[in-house]
Amino acid sequence: MIVLGIESVTDVVGAAIGDGEGSGAALCVSGRRRHAETLAPAISRVLEIAGIGLDRLDAVAVDLGPGLFTGLRVGVATAKGLAQGLGIGVFGATSLEILAWAAFAAGWPGTVASVVDGRRSEVFAAHYARGERPGELVALTAPRRCRPERVLADLALVTDETGPADVAGPAEQPVLACGDGALRYRDLLETERVSVAGQALAALDPVALVSLSVARLDAGAALSDATDVLPVYLRDADVRINWVQRAPQPAGDR
Repeated sequence: MIVLGIESVTDVVGAAIGDGEGSGAALCVSGRRRHAETLAPAISRVLEIAGIGLDRLDAVAVDLGPGLFTGLRVGVATAKGLAQGLGIGVFGATSLEILAWAAFAAGWPGTVASVVDGRRSEVFAAHYARGERPGELVALTAPRRCRPERVLADLALVTDETGPADVAGPAEQPVLACGDGALRYRDLLETERVSVAGQALAALDPVALVSLSVARLDAGAALSDATDVLPVYLRDADVRINWVQRAPQPAGDR
């Protein structure tokens, strides 16, 4: 199965193509908030490097967010347009799942706290354990928008009383915090139990997205119709937030 992966929810714009067996190509560039102008050439270049035409694609994988509002919309719209035009399905994964998958694929033995910088002194975060089936991630906390210090509080609340007595549950396992939000707030997040990953696991990687999608599809996951794919925002766009904050409030709401 040949999958094209599209990544655009942060300042880094990327595309990758692969079949889950090591062959393919990838390209990442700094979007500098010019996601619409950067993504299409990146996709074209990756297809050219791999020597694969659009007609050979079996699926399009896309990062559903959360992340930068504009980049997220550009990536999802591009994936939906390609899939509809080619008559193929879409595989969607959140940015938090992709970060966790990359950390587990790199060999991390504990659990993973995925932390994406949400700007405005906030992060998007979720905590994952490795699943038993290919491509499976067990969400220990639901994706949420919060202050960075709340991430540690959420980790402290995670318990597991269902496993064998001789197997450490999530509350006892070491945690790797990864993502650009983890790097930005390293001083707040790093503890005796929580390590913060370096730059290699800070950026969202379209190769990890392709790897995750192929693993799940090979395990029997179904592709989505392009019309059913929706972004995961977790908050309003900055322009709406600014408008609401500046708009006069009715006397009864003050």
